[in-house]
Amino acid sequence: MTAPQPTRKLPPLAGLATLDDAARPGLLVEACTARWKRLHYALKRLHGILTARLTAEPIYELKMAFAHHAYLCAEHVAAIRTRVSEMREPPLGLDEPPHPALEVFFDELLATPTTEELLFGVYAVAVKAVDAAAAKYERDTNPLTDAPSRRLLRFLRLELADLLAYGVQAMEALGTSETDETLADELASLLRAAGGLDGTAPHSPDVPVRRHSATPYKYDPIPKRDDRFVDLWNQGVNPEAFLYSDEYPASAKVLMMLYKRLREIDVPEMMAGIIAETTGKPWAYYRDMSRQLWDEARHAMMGEVGFTALGVDWTTARITWNWSYRLNAECTPLERHAVLFFIEQGLMPKTGKRYEFETAMNSGVPLAATIQDFDWADEVLHSRNGRQWYVAEFESLAKAMDYGDKAWSRILSNWTTVKEQGLTLHENWWPRLYAQACEAAGVTPDTHVMKYDISYDGRRADLKTVT
Repeated sequence: MTAPQPTRKLPPLAGLATLDDAARPGLLVEACTARWKRLHYALKRLHGILTARLTAEPIYELKMAFAHHAYLCAEHVAAIRTRVSEMREPPLGLDEPPHPALEVFFDELLATPTTEELLFGVYAVAVKAVDAAAAKYERDTNPLTDAPSRRLLRFLRLELADLLAYGVQAMEALGTSETDETLADELASLLRAAGGLDGTAPHSPDVPVRRHSATPYKYDPIPKRDDRFVDLWNQGVNPEAFLYSDEYPASAKVLMMLYKRLREIDVPEMMAGIIAETTGKPWAYYRDMSRQLWDEARHAMMGEVGFTALGVDWTTARITWNWSYRLNAECTPLERHAVLFFIEQGLMPKTGKRYEFETAMNSGVPLAATIQDFDWADEVLHSRNGRQWYVAEFESLAKAMDYGDKAWSRILSNWTTVKEQGLTLHENWWPRLYAQACEAAGVTPDTHVMKYDISYDGRRADLKTVT
């Protein structure tokens, strides 16, 4: 008997597939769940690798990319966990390695000794394998019965394509060969032993030999910066003192706000350690913290874009690492989170993010207003995340704030120490940067603004909102 035709020749099955395509049996639920578990493990490990390697990666652009790509992986991990829970199987065992060779594969990526090898392993091998596994699952499953999975796979592959494109460009820029035969052969061998990333091929029961990961990887908490970042301990300019003073015009304060945004590069450097060294939390914690880390990276790039738009060379400013360096070297992950939350709460009153936005609106620089508006929105979100994940560790908000205040006060100022150690002369870089902005704008520098010279030498130690 011939099947009845759709009314008025409308697409059948809500446009998901033809009747013939949907008539294929496809995969059963158990097989679909097994595919998802492999993809989940791979994306979770990629999230962990990109996060753990961010702090010690010196190249600024790669820090920013790692922050973004780790966040995307975190979001897809969350989506997969939800989908698995819908398929008659609660997300139990999702955090167990599906195969010993797959565990070694990602351990080897994490422990790669160079940036070039890391890029090759992550983008040319791992991300490519995840995309191939997602494409195969999309082909093999029934387009109607497993329509919710196919939707997630489409979103996943869309963003994997972005990661792959970035990886190709990054490897070309650094001269990384896509045919690194030794590393490529080792990683390919591990994937074969695991039955492929999706586990659909024959696999080996043998325990693979480790090379880079023979000694377990240990997170490196000390930030690294490339050679565009100089005089890293410099505290010769106090932007908060300038920003909150009534003596200076909004047009000049914009430059200080852009500096503050670019200086936020140290927040991802610090937050990466919180995430990497904190275990046993629900996945929502890692997703929310990864979103915040990515937001802070975006803020740094907003500063970069703002300076570029104003014709200013941002390297004229001294983008310090005092904050991330000392927090990572001297504080526990909980203490770092405490400091982060304490600062975020200080940004909520009218003298915080609202003031920066209003100043930007009055500056005559529309881009600055856009930057500060979204920066403000992000910080409100971060404050809410802090209440959910940090304050929950304490009996009350007051105790959580007190803990953060004490941790923050301990590392607040080392102005004298770093000068005595010869690490910096605390040069006042403000006049050069301000003059550069005035020249680009075709205006004469204001003498009073040009002479601004207040440093973090203890006279302004009460200003704790230094991020």
